[in-house]
Amino acid sequence: MALKPPPIGDVIQQVNDLVGSSGLKDDVDRGVRTLAQAAMKRLDVVSREEFDAQAAVLQRTRARLAALEAELEALTRDVETLEKGPQ
Repeated sequence: MALKPPPIGDVIQQVNDLVGSSGLKDDVDRGVRTLAQAAMKRLDVVSREEFDAQAAVLQRTRARLAALEAELEALTRDVETLEKGPQ
């Protein structure tokens, strides 16, 4: 299983801790944010909201598929019973 990268805010905080309170802090902060945002744009990712929405769609689709499979099974049994005729 792939490791989940740390939130960008944590990375920026770690960089800020390394830089300390020097005058470079704002420049480093902007640079790291710019690099991180550029890297994220290159990745093929979706937002958490979009992921959750698609997961909900998939859950509804699976439930509907299960219902249709059960209905098909019942109809198939009915047809087989009718084809056998009265005994």
